[in-house]
Amino acid sequence: MRTLTCAQADADIHVCRHTRRAYVPAAPRARRRAGRAYGGAAPTGAAPAGRPGVLTGASRSVKYGMAGACAPVRLRAMTSASDATQTAQSSPVLDTARRAREAAAVLAPLPRTARDGALLAVADALVARTEEIVAANAEDIAKARAAGTSDSIVDRLTLTPERIAAIAADVRHVVALPDPVGEVVRGSTLPNGLDLRQVRVPLGVVGIIYEARPNVTVDAAALCLKSGNAVLLRGSSSAYASNTALVAVLRDAVAEAGLPADAVQLVPGQSRESVKELMRARGLVDVLIPRGGASLIRTVVEESTVPVIETGTGNCHVYVDKDADIETALKILINSKAQRPSVCNAAETVLVHAGIADTFLPRALAALTEAGVMVHGDETWQKAGPGMVAPATDEDWATEYLSYDLAAAVVPDLDAAVAHIRRWSSGHTEAIVTTSQAAARRFTQLVDSTTVAVNASTRFTDGSQFGFGAEIGISTQKLHARGPMGLPELTSTKYIVTGDGHVRG
Repeated sequence: MRTLTCAQADADIHVCRHTRRAYVPAAPRARRRAGRAYGGAAPTGAAPAGRPGVLTGASRSVKYGMAGACAPVRLRAMTSASDATQTAQSSPVLDTARRAREAAAVLAPLPRTARDGALLAVADALVARTEEIVAANAEDIAKARAAGTSDSIVDRLTLTPERIAAIAADVRHVVALPDPVGEVVRGSTLPNGLDLRQVRVPLGVVGIIYEARPNVTVDAAALCLKSGNAVLLRGSSSAYASNTALVAVLRDAVAEAGLPADAVQLVPGQSRESVKELMRARGLVDVLIPRGGASLIRTVVEESTVPVIETGTGNCHVYVDKDADIETALKILINSKAQRPSVCNAAETVLVHAGIADTFLPRALAALTEAGVMVHGDETWQKAGPGMVAPATDEDWATEYLSYDLAAAVVPDLDAAVAHIRRWSSGHTEAIVTTSQAAARRFTQLVDSTTVAVNASTRFTDGSQFGFGAEIGISTQKLHARGPMGLPELTSTKYIVTGDGHVRG
């Protein structure tokens, strides 16, 4: 196989309409030779009806009349014509992605000690350069306040010496986590004597698109380095100064530890165009992970040509069953909603069984009011708290508030609660409070979300709480990863087949 130069990629590249594999057409003489080898006229390059053409592997090519009709090429893991175009193009974003790809190739075979050493250097550097990071963060905070940004967003944006120390501690915790790379997922000796193993390998180049949370810059970089991946970080422009300072610290520490500095890079630019370029860098970036609000996630999922792991919003529910213990239900509800309302695992709706409503609603309203929560309820909730409850609409059932607001409804039974959840949930986390094992079992069977909690707060849906260490995000999709994504979810697998001169008969 030969490798295309950028010029050849521009001029000569073709794509098979059957396999979507890129190739360079051979000279006419080679096509005539292929025709004679097949025993007929020179082939046109199409496979027989109903049979896919295969452009790599001589025996299959001859069988379908394609031997020599095109010279297979290796295009650095490309899978389509758009991939090939990316390698021929040049821009600050694409050049950054190319450097990340080269760094990923260096990282992949390194032993755990090398990656852990780099992470320890990162933790030390964050503490040593705290003053520099806080100064840069102050620029972002000043701009945010001048723009009238809400206090909750400013809080997410803020880095203090204490928070930086906590971030550094989290990095050291990642060092202590088991290394997923090289783990044998399954293996066996086949009847023919071949040894077959499926092992974990890094994804390669991981792009993270996120909003005004500079702590994500370090969390994502640490998890990607630990799992042998290079990372491209595209944070919000509102945190640009903070992210620039953090990435400078990370790159210096990684380089001093002997790893390629380009394993951690900030995507250049603050415009939406740079984000779009990253989303279309298929063949250079292996996967994108968006972290943020519904609009950001929807944009990345709908517009990206790079594979995306969707981290959904958190429209989470607490269902209080007729057999719930009142004290337990109150404790779980208040913790789920008010312990930290601005995060994705906070509850946004409470559903109460009609059989317990008369007892539960007055006490729940008193507890929620004391916690500073505004209830948006149906008619039953409004009657239970005249003047205390705003009327709820479909918009409330669909909203991830991320604030001290809570939608509330009374339902006739457990199945009605499940029907409400199926209609309005984002598929993140749902909780049931009950003393009935039968009710708990039915709820967990019927609810289709990443996490279903029984007599526990929704706030436990978190990588660290699950014992995974830091998380890269919480996936609400079903392919590859679902729920809190730790280190194993930042890997793929490959099969290693070992024989002793085995050939297939």
